Amino acid sequence: MCAVTLPATPTPVDTLRRVFGYDAFRGNQQEIIDHVAGGGDALVLMPTGGGKSLCYQIPALVRPGVGIVVSPLIALMQDQVDALRALGVRAGFLNSTQDLGERRVVEAAFLAGELDLLYLAPERLTVESTLRLLDRGTIALFAIDEAHCVAQWGHDFRPDYLALSALHERWPSVPRIALTATATEATRREIAGRLNLEDARHFVSSFDRPNIQYRIVAKNKPEQQLLELLTSEHKGDAGIVYCLSRASTERTAAFLSQNGIEALPYHAGLDAGTRARNQSRFLREDGLVVVATIAFGMGIDKPDVRFVAHLDLPKSVEGYYQETGRAGRDGLPSTAWLAYGLQDVVQQRKMIASSEGDHAHRRRLGVHLDAMLALCETVECRRVQLLNYFGQASEPCGNCDTCLSPPQSWDGTVAAQKVLSTVYRLDRERRQKFGVGHVVDILLGKTTPKVSQHNHESLTVFGVGTELSEAEWRGVVRQLLAQGLLSVEGEHGTLVLTDASAEVLGRRREVRLRTEAKRAVRGSTRRAAAAEAELPAEARPVFERLRAWRAATAKEQGVPAYVIFHDATLRQIATEAPATLDELGTVSGVGENKLAKYGQQILDTLAA
Repeated sequence: MCAVTLPATPTPVDTLRRVFGYDAFRGNQQEIIDHVAGGGDALVLMPTGGGKSLCYQIPALVRPGVGIVVSPLIALMQDQVDALRALGVRAGFLNSTQDLGERRVVEAAFLAGELDLLYLAPERLTVESTLRLLDRGTIALFAIDEAHCVAQWGHDFRPDYLALSALHERWPSVPRIALTATATEATRREIAGRLNLEDARHFVSSFDRPNIQYRIVAKNKPEQQLLELLTSEHKGDAGIVYCLSRASTERTAAFLSQNGIEALPYHAGLDAGTRARNQSRFLREDGLVVVATIAFGMGIDKPDVRFVAHLDLPKSVEGYYQETGRAGRDGLPSTAWLAYGLQDVVQQRKMIASSEGDHAHRRRLGVHLDAMLALCETVECRRVQLLNYFGQASEPCGNCDTCLSPPQSWDGTVAAQKVLSTVYRLDRERRQKFGVGHVVDILLGKTTPKVSQHNHESLTVFGVGTELSEAEWRGVVRQLLAQGLLSVEGEHGTLVLTDASAEVLGRRREVRLRTEAKRAVRGSTRRAAAAEAELPAEARPVFERLRAWRAATAKEQGVPAYVIFHDATLRQIATEAPATLDELGTVSGVGENKLAKYGQQILDTLAA
């Protein structure tokens, strides 16, 4: 590896240009970098794709010593280090995947001052030998990546993160920077408290990802709906599909593969080797789809993920935002698509009711779910609702499903009263509890074996709901559950009233319900076509030649293609057609090391 030569006292801007090949910082990157490079502590919230890594990588390069990066992403450390080495940065890692000999090589490089950045898994900082090793070297800073993992009731809690509060006690003069893409104000306070960063400066970037189109659809054969999305709008694109269970992950991956879409499963039930191979293929190959549980994706640096789809309801807005943020890291148009139905709500409510922890914990889970349901059921702009959850005001985006095809709302008070009255009569008059299907059968006046068995034809509500179809009644029940006007209990998910139900039954509260949009939203194909159109016609074959060169180079080196160059860089090269190394060096993303390493190959490819 050839290291980039920097001036004796490099500035952040020098480092940005020479190492990373960019002329200017984005957003509040420079403010954060100057603060940390000057020795200050920081808590940074920045959306995925916003450039968080530079906020600790550049201070580590301009300060004396080695930047220690604490990351939970053991499976991705090799790729992160490869990407830095490709830039000429001296990087290494220590984690449980290495044997003793490999660890000793890295430790020796650290002690000799031959590293710029050293990545550690959080559990290594609970080992005394690691602490003693760090004592013997010079530390430039501590970067705590994915800092939301310290939030004890968060969506990605890692117990080993709790020990990181001791860093300041052992190395009080070393600046610390904690970074995350996902945190409400309450979570920020928890991160600051648990990491002993109460006096740190907070930097909160916009949570908006304008290139992502958010779409939530009512479930109706969700695997078929997903297939339609991928074949009509994302053919040949890389993407991630999230499922709640291992079984549905396997089933969906097989279904997509049988229908001509190459899809790989990823979940904790697979052996470690299979998981590693599937993740590696996703990172290194174009156009693969991974179908996964939420165990997959944190820290995925693949910039060209064009869609993230959910076939089950996420448990929280934080989790949803974190997962959808893995799409479109390169800034190009991408889709966040979620299929959501009544059974999702019932299942999540049951899971909360039976979850471990005290009443306060279950209440917190309920609050998280309520916010997610509000996002699903809103008739307003999805992006406004999403950003508002994180405390950020915004205007309607014009690029989500509710903006492009606005749903209507209707006065569902009478329909709600019919559902609630049925549940009331079953519970209070008959001392019986039933699930959604039976309640809907009673409203529709269906004489099923179960209805006859319990003599429910005699209920005054039997047959009072023939004005709506079965699917429409299920939609009503789903929205009543979402609004907290109904709840579920027990292993079988029986319906029960809530304290708020009385307000509706007593005619003291109006119930507004959402009518699903009749027109499907299909923005991604048009937006992707528009993005392609930005490339002049004469540049397109050049771009494809450059991509082919990049693929061959990446395969030869055993690294993901984006480690060589991002698509955005290749697009600029194809468009500008630089004829000399000096001209090529002005392209965004072409730093000194990559220019020296790949410059002549690129010029040869352009001349071919």
